[in-house]
Amino acid sequence: MTKQAKTYIDTFHDYLEGKIKLELYQKIGALLLVMVIAGFAGWLWEFLLLEFSRGFDHMYIEGGNLLPWVNMYAYGALLIISLTRKMRNKPWLVFLAAAFAAGVMELVTGWAAYTFLDGARYWDYSIPWWGFGNINGFVCPMSMFAFGLGALVLVYWLLPICIYISKKMTRRAFLALVITLFVIVMTDEVVNLILKMLGQPTAMNLYESWGWRYKS
Repeated sequence: MTKQAKTYIDTFHDYLEGKIKLELYQKIGALLLVMVIAGFAGWLWEFLLLEFSRGFDHMYIEGGNLLPWVNMYAYGALLIISLTRKMRNKPWLVFLAAAFAAGVMELVTGWAAYTFLDGARYWDYSIPWWGFGNINGFVCPMSMFAFGLGALVLVYWLLPICIYISKKMTRRAFLALVITLFVIVMTDEVVNLILKMLGQPTAMNLYESWGWRYKS
């Protein structure tokens, strides 16, 4: 076993047992890095789900940004990490808690958008091969199961790796990495939101000009 592998395993064990010692910049930096990666992973998940559900007849893209990043997954990752902080030694409990939380989050936000934004739908699980048992297309058992599995990847793989990176890199290098990535995705997020509010061309218009079907 290499020294790096042993160091990571030790970090992972301390993380599971709640014994990990981190400075404030490492805690915040690791969470911001998780947000960036989770947003990209969520975009990839949505992209593949859309392609499979529509038979790859067109190229679809999800989100509201120029970059392949979806904010709901970034914020959802923080929610799951917070909810499961004291459950890390019980993967089955992490799975159930995350699946339930994600289901409630999708149901409430989906219903609120549909009710208060003139029937707006940001996702719809009313598709034959995936959405059995769905509630008005806002949430379904398969989506909750998928988010439960995703939470296991988040809690037992992504977050520990980000913590490990924070401990291996120098403070300056780690902060430079995290701040750069976070500022890039948030600038993209804010600029597209402002352009949309002002009625100006956004990322959606650019992708549509390339022949992609854009779902915001």
